[in-house]
Amino acid sequence: MSDSYVRNVIEAALLAAGAPLPVPELLRLFDERQRPGAQELRAALAALAAEYSGRGIELKETASGFRIQVRRELAGEISRLWPERAARYSRALLETLALIAYRQPITRAEIEAVRGVVVNPNIVRTMIERNWVRVVGHRDVPGHPELLGTTREFLDYFGLKGLDELPPLAELKTLGDINLQLALPEEGRAVAASPPGAAPAEETPAEGPEEDERSADGDGSAELVAGPPERDA
Repeated sequence: MSDSYVRNVIEAALLAAGAPLPVPELLRLFDERQRPGAQELRAALAALAAEYSGRGIELKETASGFRIQVRRELAGEISRLWPERAARYSRALLETLALIAYRQPITRAEIEAVRGVVVNPNIVRTMIERNWVRVVGHRDVPGHPELLGTTREFLDYFGLKGLDELPPLAELKTLGDINLQLALPEEGRAVAASPPGAAPAEETPAEGPEEDERSADGDGSAELVAGPPERDA
């Protein structure tokens, strides 16, 4: 069995799947008598990634496995294939998602303490519906509030293999005009809370899912540049 055959099977499978495929699933594509070893398959993946160097597509490993995707720097041009507007999310949603990603597990009350405003239920519901966030437990305090954390789908959408690949918080400020209310110490991971005793303000206007995908310019929203453009339901 030639190396080119292994690469061709992997390439065809990744294009056909439309979703990340892990190494064990890729191995099952081959007849048992001709099945390459895991090390040989990873070598084929590396060779395929090298073939894509300098081209418009790339081989990317995410939390769920490997996938073939359009290079990020070409996302603007490729988005013209979809006349519908790309999904855009409010500053409030992005700030909340960033807090969950960097401080997980975290409760809604802790998010509110940092942002200084009440977390709108629609924001959390939107993130849960998109399978970016889930309840991972409960804090052992009176009331047992839910602890929120990110999911594997969150990592896949943003092209991350693990949480250790999250960019420094300073880089998130490049998302449009979003102004994350997070402290940026040397490690770029901690956040600053509101002054002790300060009550969270109401977040106005209340944001429903449709307002988390606004497309008008200058509305305080930012477009997520990771992942493919999404069609409105």
